[in-house]
Amino acid sequence: MQKDHRHHDRRAFLHHSAFGLVGALYVPGVFAQKLQQTPRQTEGPFYPTKLPLDTDNDLLIINDKLTPAVGTITHLTGRVLDARGEPVRNAVVEIWQCDNNGKYIHPGDTNKVSPDVNFQGFGRFVTGSTGEYYFRTIKPVPYPGRTPHIHYIVKQGDKRMLTTQLYIKGFEQNAKDGIYRGLAAKQPLVSVDFAPLKGSKLGEVTAHFEIVLGATPEDPKEDRMRGPGGPGGPGRPPGGRE
Repeated sequence: MQKDHRHHDRRAFLHHSAFGLVGALYVPGVFAQKLQQTPRQTEGPFYPTKLPLDTDNDLLIINDKLTPAVGTITHLTGRVLDARGEPVRNAVVEIWQCDNNGKYIHPGDTNKVSPDVNFQGFGRFVTGSTGEYYFRTIKPVPYPGRTPHIHYIVKQGDKRMLTTQLYIKGFEQNAKDGIYRGLAAKQPLVSVDFAPLKGSKLGEVTAHFEIVLGATPEDPKEDRMRGPGGPGGPGRPPGGRE
């Protein structure tokens, strides 16, 4: 019973953290003057073929396990806005990323490293009345052939509205990443600071990513790295880079 209480207490903490951190980081009017649609990017080949048993917004702890994932604890916050800049409520935000060793929870990942079995690798959050979302995860690390990044999908009902990726602002490897370079002038829209969390004794960081949706859903079949046939289909680059 004690473990169950701890499990629920953690969920309650994460729920309240979402509102507290988003509220602290959001300044009204900051984005209103320069509102631009978040650029669409490739989904890549490593969206989970089978979702983990735990798909909540805490990627550091799987269900009620006691051992956390390895990596720099990151509080990832943001809001989902529509094309007019209005908050989008009840949008499903999904993220997935490799673990601290550079391994995805996907059978097609051929990176020859040991996976962190304590890293959830995938999470979901349903936005509230102000469009806010919150994840506790790890600071992204390089993957063979890619600069550090976190994958995003945003859905409204059964419609996928956006597929994109988030990057560490100013990371040296960004300039060598083909997908990042392809964004050209739109790079600042998906690049954010991972700043130290004030008062943290664990070296935690915070990152805030505002997402602006387009007016129409997108067609996942058009993803140039998955192709019409799904993972490994036409258009997938050599080596399965994601």
